[in-house]
Amino acid sequence: MLNHLVLLNASPNTTISSFLVVTVSFVLLLALIKHFAWEQISEVFKKREDQISNDLDSAEQAKINAQKYEKEIEKRFEHSEDEANLIIQEAKKEGESNRQTLLSQTQEEVERLKEKAHQDINFERQTAMAAAKKEIADLSIAIAEKILTSDLSLEHQEMLVDQYIEQLGSEHEA
Repeated sequence: MLNHLVLLNASPNTTISSFLVVTVSFVLLLALIKHFAWEQISEVFKKREDQISNDLDSAEQAKINAQKYEKEIEKRFEHSEDEANLIIQEAKKEGESNRQTLLSQTQEEVERLKEKAHQDINFERQTAMAAAKKEIADLSIAIAEKILTSDLSLEHQEMLVDQYIEQLGSEHEA
């Protein structure tokens, strides 16, 4: 057929007939494509169009979701900062409260120990006074016995009293 086309090129009628042959061939080719392949080609293009459309929709939805997620993260971050500040404030308050409680308990303990020390001192003082009174009473009785059992002069009696007082003083120092 190509040989015919080239040979037909030589004459002016040949150009028109070649043109007609090419046109008829082209129309026939289009008819065959339409009959056998047009639906498949259209279907491929439609699928591709749908896929591109779905991809664009998915991308838009992903963008919207990303923006929502970003806003949610920002809110959580702000909320976590507020929570952290609140926790710090509560810890400070609790620490101050614990410090005040501990200080109060310590002061109460000191007061209780002071009171116990005063009570112990008073008890020891009373015990010492009672012991001193008993010793003085015993000493007085001993001096009185010596004086009564012996006929002593006034000077001798004074000397015995001084001697017992010195003896009592040396016993307390020991």
